Amino acid sequence: MHSGLPPNLLVGTSSWSSTDWCGSFYPDRIEPGDMIRAYSGKLHTVEIDSTWYRMPSPKMVEGWRSKTPEGFIFSAKVPRVISHDKYLEGCETDLNGFVSVMSGLGEKLGPMILQFPYVAKGKDPQEYRTGADFIRRLKGFVNLLPGGFKWGIEIRNSLWVQPPLLDVLRGRGISLVFIDYYTMDPLPKLAQRSDVFTAPFVYIRFLGNRKEMDAAVKRAQETGLRKQAFESILKDRTGQMAAWIPPIKRLLEKGIPAYVYFNNHYAGYAPGSVELFEKMFNDDAYF
Repeated sequence: MHSGLPPNLLVGTSSWSSTDWCGSFYPDRIEPGDMIRAYSGKLHTVEIDSTWYRMPSPKMVEGWRSKTPEGFIFSAKVPRVISHDKYLEGCETDLNGFVSVMSGLGEKLGPMILQFPYVAKGKDPQEYRTGADFIRRLKGFVNLLPGGFKWGIEIRNSLWVQPPLLDVLRGRGISLVFIDYYTMDPLPKLAQRSDVFTAPFVYIRFLGNRKEMDAAVKRAQETGLRKQAFESILKDRTGQMAAWIPPIKRLLEKGIPAYVYFNNHYAGYAPGSVELFEKMFNDDAYF
């Protein structure tokens, strides 16, 4: 791919290990251990999704570093034991362990992102409306974050995107993560507010709706339209993507670096979404 994007714009996928991409993004046959080498020959960055499920080993991290070229960037999700299981309390040892291991990437380490669960209105109406308990926990937690790294916070409730949260993030230079997700306002809307940019970089995730995409993939497989779940684009996202690109361009023009990642569930095939994004970014005909 590598299609002439600005140097302060890095675009990739969430994870690189999908065997569904064999025969399209990857060769028909490829060893799992060779995927990151092949991936980094096409794209400049990747978001590590697997670190959300479990802590990687130093050997694993060294393998990622050694198999990728100079200048390649790994962003990473912080383990769920910190963001979900312990919900930011009593997790200093876990955090320090994660940072220590990920530091093995050296200059290839990009932002580290904490993803938090959605609090339903029916479960806790007050927390759904204000996020007060989350913000209380976050205020204590951010003091544990070591300096010298890039951090991002992903929430899934637009009602929480208010000064109490944004002030905490801004105070530590932590990016609010902008996501394409049905419970969050999209970047084109949020970008109308200058207070949402809380760090010297922005982090963007195109997630889609997992439940809807899984159902669409299942129907496509049952009717013989596709063999592998995520082998090709299934949903046309041109219109939605076109709305996101102008605010991203405005940020880049201000010298703000942007990290952009696509999930398979966004349109059915993450590499195809990256390709479409790059094409649209460089073609004014879409706007």
